[in-house]
Amino acid sequence: MAKLFECVPNYSEGRDLAKVDQIVDCFRGKKGVKLLDYSSDEDHNRTVVTVLGEAEALQSAVVSSVGKALELIDMTKHSGQHPRMGAVDVIPFIPIRDATMEEADALAKATAKEASEKYAQPFFLYEASASAPHRVNLADIRKGQFEGMAEKMKDQTLWKPDFGPATIHPTGGVTAIGARAPLVAFNVNLATSDMDIAWKIVRTVRYVNGGFRFCKALPVELKERGIVQVSMNLTDYSKTAIYRVFEAIKTECRRFGVNVIGSEVIGLVPMQALIDCAEYYLQIENFSSDQVLESYLL
Repeated sequence: MAKLFECVPNYSEGRDLAKVDQIVDCFRGKKGVKLLDYSSDEDHNRTVVTVLGEAEALQSAVVSSVGKALELIDMTKHSGQHPRMGAVDVIPFIPIRDATMEEADALAKATAKEASEKYAQPFFLYEASASAPHRVNLADIRKGQFEGMAEKMKDQTLWKPDFGPATIHPTGGVTAIGARAPLVAFNVNLATSDMDIAWKIVRTVRYVNGGFRFCKALPVELKERGIVQVSMNLTDYSKTAIYRVFEAIKTECRRFGVNVIGSEVIGLVPMQALIDCAEYYLQIENFSSDQVLESYLL
C-alpha cells in the first residue's frame, strides 16, 4: 500500500465563496489526492480544507493551491476574527497510513521549498518541523499577525524564514508549514456577546495560562450571531479529551450566568475522539470502535 498523508491547509478567505471554490478546485479530480472536506466561516474569514494523498501528488496539489490563494487573496484588505498572517496561513502535514512523522516533515519541507521558489512566499517551519524552539508553537510565529509581520521579520536572527524571501509577500504575507500529529478543532458557542467573559474562560482552559496540557484557545466574536465563541485546537485528544474541555467550559460559564448554546467541529475528527465522548456521556462500559458499524465499511 502507498504511504498516505493528511494535509489541512487554512486559507484566509471565508466570505467570497467563488474564490474559495477556485482554491478548493486545486484538490478536485487530482490523481493520488482525495478531497475529504472543506468548511468556510464568515466571521473567521477563513477556509479549512482537509485532503488525503500520496506524497508527490499531495505536494503538487498543495503548491498549486498556494499559487491560487496568492492570486486571489489580498491580505492588505483582509479582516476576520481568527488570527492570521498569510493568504495561506498554515499548512500542516499529518502521517496517516504507513507513514512516519519524519516523512511528513520531509514532505512539508519539500512543499515549502517548491512553493517559495515558484511564488516568492516566505515559509516558517513549525511543530515537528520547527528549526528552532521558538518556532514550534504556531501562535508564537503568528504573533503580530499580517499587519506586524514585516516589522517582526526585520529581526533576522529570530525571524528569518526557513524558505523564501526575508520579508513578507506584499499581499500574501507569510505561511507556517510543518508536520504534526492529528488534532481536533473544536469550538464552543456562548449565549453572550461579552468578550471579557470569553477571555476569562479561554484563560481557564488553555495550557499557556495553566489549563489543559493539549489545549490551545482563543475567544472569537461571532458578530452575525451576536455571540462569542471559545475557539480551540486540541492537539492530543487522547490526553485532553473533547468532553473534558467541554465540561470545564460549562462549569466556568455557570460562574458568569451564561449558557453554552452549541459547539462545532471544524474539519474532520478521529473516530476515537467521538467514541471517548460517547463513553463519557452515556457511561458505556467496555466500548470500542469494533462496535461501530461503519468501521467495517471499506
